[in-house]
Amino acid sequence: MIRKTKYIYITFLILFFSKADAQTSALAVADSLYALGNYTSSINAYAKVGGKKSNLQIARAYNTIGNYDKAIAQYRAVLDNNPEFDLARFELGKLLLKTKNNGPALEMFQFLTSSKQGNPEYFYYLGRTYESFKEKDKANKAFKTAVEKDSTHLRSLYSLGKYYVGQEIKDSALVYIDKGLRFYENDVAMINLKALAFFNNGQFKQAIPHFERLLELGEEKPFVYEKLAFCYFRNWEPEKALEAYRKLSGFPDKLAAAYRGLGEVYFDEKELDSAQYYIEKSIEERMATFPQEYADLGRIARLKGQTKKSMDYYVKAWEENKENYYNYYQVCILADEYYKDPETRLNYHEKLLEMYPDIVPWLKERVKNRITEIKEEIHFASN
Repeated sequence: MIRKTKYIYITFLILFFSKADAQTSALAVADSLYALGNYTSSINAYAKVGGKKSNLQIARAYNTIGNYDKAIAQYRAVLDNNPEFDLARFELGKLLLKTKNNGPALEMFQFLTSSKQGNPEYFYYLGRTYESFKEKDKANKAFKTAVEKDSTHLRSLYSLGKYYVGQEIKDSALVYIDKGLRFYENDVAMINLKALAFFNNGQFKQAIPHFERLLELGEEKPFVYEKLAFCYFRNWEPEKALEAYRKLSGFPDKLAAAYRGLGEVYFDEKELDSAQYYIEKSIEERMATFPQEYADLGRIARLKGQTKKSMDYYVKAWEENKENYYNYYQVCILADEYYKDPETRLNYHEKLLEMYPDIVPWLKERVKNRITEIKEEIHFASN
């Protein structure tokens, strides 16, 4: 009897371990297929193995090949059988957010952040989800909680820094940006934020070293050259500004901006022919013209003593944007210089007040005084 019982026990162990070995082997095959990127075959292999891990891998495989509906359904099935499986819930939440199922995603991350574990990633994605609802205060609160739980959580630090840069609250932005750079000194996204924090605050000199650092790190992008060139220009470094704008001109879709910048620098340096050349090139490159370019050409022509040409440019600037009465006022001033006939000059000034009865008081007073002067000129000329 004892021998028979022993035989049965040994047979059971052999069968048990044989089955376990077979499952382990089948799981290894499925894992290999997944690792090699053969996701469809891995799904079939995992389905044969079964179990919590295999079912999670099936969801991941569907997610990877872009079959999001099946991935979501699979994640939900995993959670139905394993409601405490936080990893599956977290991955499902991210997928729901990615597919713009923001309401269900919010439920996932609210559930995860209510647990005692307090994973900073959960709070980061909770913040991201609140952002999708444009609830900035709640988003920032979640990001700050993530940072409280992990002071090196770069994406939360970045999100907070980006928010305050966008709001042009430099000091608050720098709190989070500097904290991020303390741990990740060469992170280009953080360095860019720091540059923009100063740039948006009009502190161009302070922004320069950070834009330069981006170039040192290989971020030779048009955005960097354009901002850096403008900083050099505003910091009275014309040669560096010209060099940066020339680098910007190497990007075809930035030619107009580069030429416009070159024109501004040359104008500031009183090199009027070069300024005129590049501003005209800027207009040629643009699919649509902009009033400021014509106004700039008007200024250049006036400084070169080309009164009629200057007036024509200001007329074009005004026609491009008739809400800007200042350009038409410049036309009036130039008409005073160009036309000898007082009736013609008077017509320009009266037309200005007729078109813009609500212009700023000081300018309205100036135009009225000029109209009075021209009328007196006409009166005395007729006597």
